[in-house]
Amino acid sequence: MIKARKFFGEHILPPLLGLGMFVLVWGLISQTSESLPGPLKTWNSAVILFTDPFYQNGPNDQGIGWNVMYSLGRVGIGFGLAALIGIPLGFMIGRFDFLNKMAAPIVSMLRPVSPLAWLPIGLLVFNASNPAAIWVIFISSIWPMIINTAVGVRQLPQDYLNVARVLNLSEWKIFTRILFPATLPYMLTGIRLAIGTAWLVIVAAEMLTGGVGIGFWVWDEWNNLNVEHIIIAIFIVGIVGLLLEMMLVRLAKRFSY
Repeated sequence: MIKARKFFGEHILPPLLGLGMFVLVWGLISQTSESLPGPLKTWNSAVILFTDPFYQNGPNDQGIGWNVMYSLGRVGIGFGLAALIGIPLGFMIGRFDFLNKMAAPIVSMLRPVSPLAWLPIGLLVFNASNPAAIWVIFISSIWPMIINTAVGVRQLPQDYLNVARVLNLSEWKIFTRILFPATLPYMLTGIRLAIGTAWLVIVAAEMLTGGVGIGFWVWDEWNNLNVEHIIIAIFIVGIVGLLLEMMLVRLAKRFSY
């Protein structure tokens, strides 16, 4: 009983109080603004919205469930391509000093560029909105993977590599037995940063490209002046991003370093 109370006081009560304060402040602000719907009105709209989240009335009129699924699909493809290219490239940059010096100016120059600045390039090359949105996800999520993986490789003590040379280990054994286990925490940090960036960017990209997706749905609801649905979409984006982050954290905890 005492343990249950302690768990409730340490882990359940603080988040509940935080959410309660947030809803209270939101309700007070909505009382001073006619255009901002309050928590109760938004909740009623959410109940109606999630009654049938997977309806289909044509290509531009689909339920919120389909919009989230389409956005997750684009994020999955762009993020997966970034991982396939960015992680091996990070290992190579961290392992070989010559490649590091070659890539340093390119990464330093392109990494600060806003992801949406790459959208016109994607539209020009692919001539379609869907691959252009995937391209934006790819280019925005590849940098954390490259940088964190390369940093992890360079943090490896030189003594480990010296022992590998004495034992005459092949480059493949150096990678599988030394580099990969030592770099894994850095690599997983890069993956976590990348998935957060990818989910953040897809909403803005879909607002500009149109089609089906949570970003386009937000923009469409704004054109319809349906502010309740916009607020609901904000919560959906936040919850999905939190679930993706929690999933990667649990994955990271499964590994022993």
